[in-house]
Amino acid sequence: MNLNGNQLVLRAIEPGDIDVLYTWENDTRFWKVSNTVVPFSREVLKQYLETAHLDIYTVKQLRLMIDELPNANNELKQAKSIGCIDLFDFDPFHLRAGIGILIASEQDRRKGHASEALELLINYCFEHLNLHQLYCNIEVSNEASILLFKKHGFEITGVKKHWIRVGNSYKDELSLQLLQK
Repeated sequence: MNLNGNQLVLRAIEPGDIDVLYTWENDTRFWKVSNTVVPFSREVLKQYLETAHLDIYTVKQLRLMIDELPNANNELKQAKSIGCIDLFDFDPFHLRAGIGILIASEQDRRKGHASEALELLINYCFEHLNLHQLYCNIEVSNEASILLFKKHGFEITGVKKHWIRVGNSYKDELSLQLLQK
């Protein structure tokens, strides 16, 4: 299964990724989309990395790093990790999984990286894992993510009212699904 795209590659997490994961997991700007409420220690991340190699059928999740590939049009000399893409709640009986994606830096967004990473992962899920469906949950004001997933065929299948607490108010969350054709 090819997880190489035109601009990027999806790859397994390596022990050397601990510093960038530590930065991303403890960046409070990302907590609302990852449902995180406490910081991660390096020790917890180290323990996660020690099990990250386990089969998706065992741990029911998969995290892949999104690496931008070097090319002649920019100053990038080697691949650079710009984010990660996750499969979670993997259900091998019902053949479904949730997807989450992060492009960490503003300067790496709006370049097509999230779209390419999502396309690669969708193909992997349907062709290699033989999943029947993928889903994601997106807060209603996250227009960029909604457009991204809809561009790849995901359909809005429901609204969870007042699902996400933001300060003293609540926001709705959309459920989106993509069925294998």
